[in-house]
Amino acid sequence: MVKVATTKAQRKLFFNLRSMKQGFKDDADVATHRDTLTEGQIDSMAKTLNVKREEVIEMEQRMSGGDVLLDPSPSDDGEDAFGPIAYLADATQEPTALMESRQRDNLASDGITAALEDLDPRSRRIVEERWLKVNDDGSGGMTLHDLAAEYKVSAERIRQIEVAAMKKMKKVLAAYA
Repeated sequence: MVKVATTKAQRKLFFNLRSMKQGFKDDADVATHRDTLTEGQIDSMAKTLNVKREEVIEMEQRMSGGDVLLDPSPSDDGEDAFGPIAYLADATQEPTALMESRQRDNLASDGITAALEDLDPRSRRIVEERWLKVNDDGSGGMTLHDLAAEYKVSAERIRQIEVAAMKKMKKVLAAYA
């Protein structure tokens, strides 16, 4: 859906223009049933609404434009119809987007691997269990309490180790990027 009038002034012009245009159609002096306005009508509306003539013309053009489907449905004979959406650029194939995507993928795989290798075995396992594991039921890995019971320390100590490991990983990832 595309808006015809976006600013307050345009909305005011839109509604006033529409009602004035309807008045011109209903007026007995105007015997024509055209949808377009005459030069005299445009001048009259511009003066009455205290706007520029060009603004009346622009809004009239916006109002008279028909609806266009961006993505039309297939036709009755089974062929796909091409609408304006088919001609829009594909942002995913833009060179800068491709480069950013490759960098992000590289950082996600190689960068995290390098950051994990920089950790001691206990910190590495804590980070892997807390952030990188997914159970069969879709839930995350071990909780702080599970890891605390395994390492025979408090859950707070596991959290502190995790925070320190994340800071260390962040430094490695910043240097890697």
